[in-house]
Amino acid sequence: MGFVELEKGDEKMYYLWTIICLAGFIAIHLSSKYMTFFNFVPRSKLLSAAGGISVAYVFVHILPELNHHQQHFAMSHEETILSGYHVYVMALVGLAVFYGLERMVKLAEVSGKDEAGVRAFWIHMLSFFLYNSLIAYLLIRGEGKDLVQIFLFFVAMAVHFITNDHALRENHKNIYDHYGRWVLAGGILIGGLIGEFVDINELAIALLFSFLAGSVLLNVMKEELPEERQSSFLAFSLGGGIYTILLLFI
Repeated sequence: MGFVELEKGDEKMYYLWTIICLAGFIAIHLSSKYMTFFNFVPRSKLLSAAGGISVAYVFVHILPELNHHQQHFAMSHEETILSGYHVYVMALVGLAVFYGLERMVKLAEVSGKDEAGVRAFWIHMLSFFLYNSLIAYLLIRGEGKDLVQIFLFFVAMAVHFITNDHALRENHKNIYDHYGRWVLAGGILIGGLIGEFVDINELAIALLFSFLAGSVLLNVMKEELPEERQSSFLAFSLGGGIYTILLLFI
């Protein structure tokens, strides 16, 4: 990927930047209700550009990382039915889990009952709390120790969080502003704290990363590229193309 590993003397700088990124994620969630630019810029173009960035990150960074992690599994485990597919199966599990949660939310919303709507909201919040916690944990405990890699991860997840926040606010209205954004910000904080004090082995990191890859892929396709929002192919292509160049050459 063209990244240069940090020397030991730069560990403090790496640590500082991870804290800054975590603070940035928290700020995005807490300030999302004040992001009024969706009212002035065509939302389809913003979402399409964000979708291009997120999809580029999935295909140019996350999928190659899955292959890298699978190689570690191949060297560390005996031959089984999952040989060669451990991380890909886990990515599928991540996608399936979040799809199942989304279906639960939709079914609760369709019922039209107030208590069902509240239940749907808290299902959504719990799933994204865990989602955010995992992202924060992997930011702290991921294998990469490169500042550029941290920055590119931050950009991809930041635009992803912005569009997720907007979609959640549309679904749940005022209750999201009162409670939801705090829950999601809390997920970032808790995940960061766990990452600071709990260290797990490389193979467990690989499985967590794979689970995240599947869930990110589903959320990108669900929130940032749906046809009914009249996605802009030009904005999607520009966002994805520019970010791909950054991933490949910086």
